[in-house]
Amino acid sequence: MPSSPASDKRQHVVETAYALFKRAGFHATGIDRIIAEADVAKMTMYRHFPSKDDLIVEVLDYRARRFDRQLDRLAEEGGTPEQKIKKIFDWHERWFRSEDFHGCLFAHALAEFGDPQHPVFKAVARQKNGLRLRMRQILTDAMPRGQAESVAAALLMLIEGATLMAQMGQVDAAVRAARKAGLGLIAASRRPQ
Repeated sequence: MPSSPASDKRQHVVETAYALFKRAGFHATGIDRIIAEADVAKMTMYRHFPSKDDLIVEVLDYRARRFDRQLDRLAEEGGTPEQKIKKIFDWHERWFRSEDFHGCLFAHALAEFGDPQHPVFKAVARQKNGLRLRMRQILTDAMPRGQAESVAAALLMLIEGATLMAQMGQVDAAVRAARKAGLGLIAASRRPQ
């Protein structure tokens, strides 16, 4: 089904805002700059996004959907739970090494919008919880659900820490340590107690 000119414009605004937000931050990027970069009328912007917060939430949801699609493709390749988790770490390593890596957009959003009731905070929580739940689901094939929940939470913390270290320029150490600790945690959790 072909997209409409209005939905194309809306998507263009989202992609433009995404590029600006990841480079300059959310508060530092004004609506007028987004309008100018996207080359849209102010009325068009406000028809699609009545507030800047609405636009930020849509940008975060757009980024989350892209990430989920990429992980869905990896999941289709199959493998053991350990192999599937390793693929998630491998995906992060490729991202850390890409020209497009500016740190985690969700972590940046959380730093700028710390109120748990704020819609931006909620969008960040949805994405992070989604990754944790994805890993928990993978791990339930290898261990009891409660244990899978604990391991998935620890894996998320490893990924978040590795992302911060990579942003600090320590990609090799970040990836090596996070992958080793994560796979070690899974192996230890599978051993009989």
